[in-house]
Amino acid sequence: MPKPDLHTLAPDFTAPVIGGGYEESATVTLSQLRGRKVVLYFYPKDDTPGCTQQACVLRDAWSEMTSAALLFGISTDSLKRHGRFIEKHALPFPLIADPDLVIVNAYGVWVEKMLYGKKYLGTERSTFVINEEGVITAILEKVKPGAHLEGVLAALAS
Repeated sequence: MPKPDLHTLAPDFTAPVIGGGYEESATVTLSQLRGRKVVLYFYPKDDTPGCTQQACVLRDAWSEMTSAALLFGISTDSLKRHGRFIEKHALPFPLIADPDLVIVNAYGVWVEKMLYGKKYLGTERSTFVINEEGVITAILEKVKPGAHLEGVLAALAS
């Protein structure tokens, strides 16, 4: 599926979430977060080098992030794996589990990738900034883990 367009309503979803103050076996529905800016950052896999770097940079800037928007990480990992990732790296923000690929497909980030000449399907590191009305105001594609925070903060400020 293609990515949603800028200045369109973000695809709604309800999904399991863990961390960031969400109770065990909680779910989050995007449309119920209206009234606040939301950042959805999609990443390939918990506890891999790039994904850990990206999460820890966001963790270290948490006070800056939390005042600007609600932040959710999304991957196809399970809640159990997310829980271990959160605990291991003291992540203060919630992670959404999408093992059935519903959200990654709705946002067009489940793509063909290549590693060492071998093709496979996986999550493209991408971020969507959504305004208070639920409209996508920025899309950051093929994000570099170390430069992610700067791009998110710039998108939230504009």
